[in-house]
Amino acid sequence: MPLRTVWIFTGGANRPLAEAICNYLEMPLGRCKISRFSDGELFAEIGENVRGVDVFVVQPTCSPVNDHIMELLIMIDALKRASAGSVTAVMPYYGYARQDRKVAPRTPITAKLVADLLSASGVSRVVAMDLHAGQIQGFFDVPFDHLYAMPVLVEALRPFVVDPPRTVMVSPDAGGVQRTRAFAKRLNIDLAIVDKRREKANVSEVMNIIGDVHGRTCILCDDMIDTAGTLCNAAKALKDAGAARVLACATHGVLSGPAVQRIEESPLEAVVITDSIPLPDKAQGSKRYVVVSVAKLLAETIKRIHQGDSVSSLFT
Repeated sequence: MPLRTVWIFTGGANRPLAEAICNYLEMPLGRCKISRFSDGELFAEIGENVRGVDVFVVQPTCSPVNDHIMELLIMIDALKRASAGSVTAVMPYYGYARQDRKVAPRTPITAKLVADLLSASGVSRVVAMDLHAGQIQGFFDVPFDHLYAMPVLVEALRPFVVDPPRTVMVSPDAGGVQRTRAFAKRLNIDLAIVDKRREKANVSEVMNIIGDVHGRTCILCDDMIDTAGTLCNAAKALKDAGAARVLACATHGVLSGPAVQRIEESPLEAVVITDSIPLPDKAQGSKRYVVVSVAKLLAETIKRIHQGDSVSSLFT
């Protein structure tokens, strides 16, 4: 990849992922200094000549979400004012995605608000991975590439599927059935569903299980693990229903609040997640987490966008 026509930069959200992407593409990570004024305001200074260049900013908007969103917006603004040819926001994790519609009167749609902020900053294209709701793509008037971590997660799960007829992929709620069915098809195993009723945000209650899980290895599948309430309740329900083993996989390991403690106290034997978000310090050292990298997938996407090749063919 010609270095004079493309640069990759990153903020403070997930520098190791950006470095891994650059290593795969055999190019240096662009220099960018992020600093703060004494009152907490962020300041970004680009350390490379980007005039007329395709620029990619790798920045998942994970915790602290607001800081990382502002870092991304400020970097985009700085790059546009430096006459970058195009600026693509590579957001492995899209923060505020769960508020994608009005769930009650007088509530915001923050997924759309973030989209408007990115557009106002001057972004040329957005790349995100496993959005909480696919329709968020429609909030943008610029090109949007929606990536899937499924190829990476499926390969990581294959060692756990030693006996396919005795293994089942489980959706922790009705909303994730389509995603879970796709995993089950790739792994050639059965599908089950946990029927769940949510009383309020971050609180869930397991109702019943649809499908045969007795004596089988169950793999729960979700797009993200936040407080892990849904995941751990589902794991307990599967064990109570006679499951032999319970594992889980998810693209984004948010692991906020009591998540790590809940997982440690749950029947889950292993949790397979990607490095779209850095593993929290309190989860470091635990043998329950299997972290797989999406750096190669993101690097290939960046290369194909720059060269004008198909991105969708990565998943077919």
